Amino acid sequence: MSRDLLNRIDQRTRLAGHNRLALLLFRLGGRQLFGVNVFKVQEVLRRPPLFPIPRLPPGFVGAADIRGRSVPILDLGSAVRYPERHLDPPYLVVTEFNRSVQGFLVAEVDRIVNIAVEDIRPPPELGADDSYLTAVTRYGGELIQVIDVESVLADATGAKMLQPIEQRLRIGPGDEPVRVLVADDSRVARNQIRGVLDQLGVASTLLSDGRQALDHLKQLVAEGVDVPKHYAMVISDIEMPSMDGYTLTTEIRRDPALAGLYVLLHTSLSGVFNNAMVDQVGANAFVAKYSANELAEKVLARIEAVQAATA
Repeated sequence: MSRDLLNRIDQRTRLAGHNRLALLLFRLGGRQLFGVNVFKVQEVLRRPPLFPIPRLPPGFVGAADIRGRSVPILDLGSAVRYPERHLDPPYLVVTEFNRSVQGFLVAEVDRIVNIAVEDIRPPPELGADDSYLTAVTRYGGELIQVIDVESVLADATGAKMLQPIEQRLRIGPGDEPVRVLVADDSRVARNQIRGVLDQLGVASTLLSDGRQALDHLKQLVAEGVDVPKHYAMVISDIEMPSMDGYTLTTEIRRDPALAGLYVLLHTSLSGVFNNAMVDQVGANAFVAKYSANELAEKVLARIEAVQAATA
């Protein structure tokens, strides 16, 4: 393993251990600051020449040659329908997540900041499920709106929320129902995971951050529920407001009533870091977003192990 990779792993785990999130701040036009997780960002460039490419989804403005690779480019202000958006944004944020590389055009890049996760809040309830915000926070007295770029990309590409899976869970008429707890701040990710679990015949409880998940688990303990038997596993995102997945895993392991829970980290970030981090944070496994069949394989393997142990 290269020294550079080790340093990047160490950077990730040190941030995780302190329950902090690194955000790249930018503007789409006007004074409002927006943010995106730094670890989804490959680089920031002045806007390169764009060229058309066949069969690009309508929301994309073209593609760019980035270090010998054709990268599809999306105007972020237009995609989120921001009313003060710059009509010809001059900067490109190249990102990698969900196993793909894409660029987002923005009006101005501000800085990188580290924010305590407990200071990052869920976005306001707008009475709809189509908001592109995944969190809000403040830095230096300014409001920062954190954009759910997974949702932006999924909507721009017309990605199918429900992908058919090949596997099925075998549940007999007398078997106990199988339950899974899911913690993820992305609307797209929650719907994707729920779609897999529904197809498997697994009941799911969906929450939007690690703090909600931990409070829910502790409430079950207070009610006398044997939580490791109640939930076959916890599927948790890593980067979330209020409490990240690393800290959630650590808190689960610290509590004797929860320590036996099986924790699967489900991340949109590049998988290159994750095998090295699973042991450090106490998780059982991880799977990179998003493959319905890979997630289903992990869920089925865990449930089959539980069923075998109780047979």
